[in-house]
Amino acid sequence: MRFEPIGKELFIDNRKRLVKALKPGALAVFNSNDVMPTNADGTMPFRQNNDLFYLTGIQQEESMLVVCPGFPDEKYREVLFLREPNEHLEKWEGHKLTKKEAEEISGVKTVAWTGDFQKLFHHMMVMGGVEHVYLNTNEHYRAEPLVETRDARFINWCKNKYPLHEYERIAPIMAQLRRVKQKREIELIQKACDITGKAFKRVLQFVKPGVMEYEIEAEYIHEFIRQGSRGFAYTPIVASGANNIVLHYIENSRPCQAGELVLLDVGAEYNNYNADLTRTIPVSGKFTKRQREVYDAVLRVHQAAFKMLRPSTGYFDYQKEIEKIMEAELIKLKLIDKTDVKNQDKSNPAFKKYFYHGTSHMLGLDVHDVGNMHDKIQVGSVWTIEPGIYIKEEGFGIRLENNVVVQKDKNVDLMRSIPIDAEEIEDLMNQKK
Repeated sequence: MRFEPIGKELFIDNRKRLVKALKPGALAVFNSNDVMPTNADGTMPFRQNNDLFYLTGIQQEESMLVVCPGFPDEKYREVLFLREPNEHLEKWEGHKLTKKEAEEISGVKTVAWTGDFQKLFHHMMVMGGVEHVYLNTNEHYRAEPLVETRDARFINWCKNKYPLHEYERIAPIMAQLRRVKQKREIELIQKACDITGKAFKRVLQFVKPGVMEYEIEAEYIHEFIRQGSRGFAYTPIVASGANNIVLHYIENSRPCQAGELVLLDVGAEYNNYNADLTRTIPVSGKFTKRQREVYDAVLRVHQAAFKMLRPSTGYFDYQKEIEKIMEAELIKLKLIDKTDVKNQDKSNPAFKKYFYHGTSHMLGLDVHDVGNMHDKIQVGSVWTIEPGIYIKEEGFGIRLENNVVVQKDKNVDLMRSIPIDAEEIEDLMNQKK
């Protein structure tokens, strides 16, 4: 088995917390993601809808969950719908979940086939005292949906079929629930971080002048899959030389040359949960004096951010304080001076020439996880810390990123075992292989 069982207790508890957040007379529907086409008869690898997974643990396509807490018959207060297995499917696509298997994974006691959905759903809508129908959409602040989703098609069908019900958005509720991680979730994220760390240590032994960026990518994916991950949590960034300064460089096609740095923004996925690691290492195994000055400056900002990312802090207030620290470091590096700061345009401050992204984002089932960035930072939420300095005129950039759990007394660094100090990185790169 590739993954350790998560345990149905997590999903049962998640559904209980969802029910508490719904209005009286509510019904909520969650759809799986579509299997997305490529060309001809090709398809992309299936990735489950994260809200459906969060509530059920079901990885299978064409699945649905209906939650109707006030339904008179307790049997139909939670219903999981699955694609019905048959001999043809088994021959071409392999095993599909039985009802018993789905119940064991999810803890949902009533499992039905999708062929029975419309009849049973109609009964629930008209006989269950339903007034508020909660439907799902992707409302992530970075999302720009261009493809019609299964959720979008269902919204249109449901509103046409039942036009007089009150329709509600479930996305804000799910974002709030998913923002604070349960103990089991943190264990899964830790597993993804541990796998990522093992791959990074492998890469430290591999990188040398002349290797291709895509060869480094290959070292990562080999170790990820060997350790039980399905692969990359996101498209990997292996950026050498001047590619360091491009935030989302993903071509990974250039040779790594002596004296350069290579920025590695690569994380593993484990059982749908994600790691997000960035390290910047010297191709030749040793930082130049200038590279080391900048590296240490970024590390100091990283360490300060770790202490400042605390409960009840506003994210944007935290970001402003990090920017002040970064500003001071850039002055020390002689990249900007006090005159630049004094005369700067407040809408485009001087530091933004060299540090042009946010320091942190939430992490979980999504790499940029759901949640309102304007809310206060909460105990139990998982965040990245990833300051960077990018110097176009000097042809290199440095970013360092760890994943942390915000706790009441002290944050927990999920990547504490992954090398980050410059000396340790150099030592590991120069060990005899």
